[in-house]
Amino acid sequence: MRSVHHGLGAGSTEAELLELVSALGADEDVDGILVQLPLPVQIDPDLVVAAIDSGKDVDGLTPANAGLLAHGMPGLVPCTPAGVIELLRHEGVELEGAEAVVVGRSKLVGVPVARLLLAADATVTVCHSRTADLDAACRRADVLVAAVGVPRLLGIEAIKPGAVVIDVGMNRTEDGLCGDVDYEAAAEVAAAITPVPGGVGPMTIAMLLANTLAAAEARV
Repeated sequence: MRSVHHGLGAGSTEAELLELVSALGADEDVDGILVQLPLPVQIDPDLVVAAIDSGKDVDGLTPANAGLLAHGMPGLVPCTPAGVIELLRHEGVELEGAEAVVVGRSKLVGVPVARLLLAADATVTVCHSRTADLDAACRRADVLVAAVGVPRLLGIEAIKPGAVVIDVGMNRTEDGLCGDVDYEAAAEVAAAITPVPGGVGPMTIAMLLANTLAAAEARV
């Protein structure tokens, strides 16, 4: 597998990026395209993502792949949500009939991980900035996925004893990187919890490689 980095400057125009995405889509030697988000303010990320060839969309974010996921059909799935599900599967966490709570509703993580949990027959609640009594909603969860981007938002009051906690947050603070969950507090009651860093991050990379291989195989 060969990786080629195209590093456009922060002052690049939307047209320049769209031209590059189009060229990579037409290049038969390219099996996967990933546009690093977020983009500079002068570029519309939705427009750029929609321009990616859905067969080469190894980040799983194009409307075509999002639609396939929503309809329960095979497609390229966003890497971090796929990594979350793979972690749960590997650890033997029973999802069928479990109550799962996802904190965050982004197109990158929150919404797709909720759809994957639904596909695994979990009962899913999606929480967000306007959820009333967030801690109470989270305390119902057998499986809690935090993906909101607020340092240590969820403490011990938000964790059901024996719950499995997946912390997708990656927040830079004066004390270094931390997640959306207060790890030390949550670890006192959770059956299992992923650390930040070193938890979901490596799985995201692994699933990106898996998506790239799947995209290449589909083009053969």
